[in-house]
Amino acid sequence: MGLYRQDGTRITKAAFPAATLDDPPVRVTEDIYVSEPYGRGDGQPEGSKRFLLYQAGAIVLRSAVDRLFTAAIVASISPVKGPAAGGTTITIKGAHLDGVSAITFGGTVGVDLHVRSATELTVKTPPGEAGAVAVDLTDDSGTVSKANAFTYEAPAGG
Repeated sequence: MGLYRQDGTRITKAAFPAATLDDPPVRVTEDIYVSEPYGRGDGQPEGSKRFLLYQAGAIVLRSAVDRLFTAAIVASISPVKGPAAGGTTITIKGAHLDGVSAITFGGTVGVDLHVRSATELTVKTPPGEAGAVAVDLTDDSGTVSKANAFTYEAPAGG
C-alpha cells in the first residue's frame, strides 16, 4: 500500500503535501455555553437563555475561539470632565462591555469598576494631571483606546 496523487504518481514521506498550521486546533476542556437575551414579544420573562456551543473534548480552531471574544466598543463617556483629584464616577456606554476588566485614565487605573451590563459600566477616575487624557478599556480581546476622552480640571485658584 502507498499514497498516490490523483494522476497516479507515488507520494514519498519526504514529499508529503502538508503545511504547518497558522491556526492551531485547541481542545475544549469544559462545556461552553453562549447566552442570548430573550427576544421581544416571545412571552418569556426577562433574562436570557443559554445554548451549548462546545462540548468538553471538542476540537476547535484557535481563530474560532478568538472570534468569541469581541472587543469592547465605546459609544459615549459621561461626564467628560472632572477634578484632577479624581473620584468622578464615569458612565461608559457602548457594546461588548461585559468583558472589560480594567480602565485606565492617562495610564492610571480607575477604581470601583462596575460592569452594569454588556452596554454600560461605571468607574471612578483616579487622581491625574490637569488636561485631556486617553481612556483605555482592557478586555480579553486587548485594549480599546479613546484619545482625549476625559479632561482633568485644575483645582480652582491653582
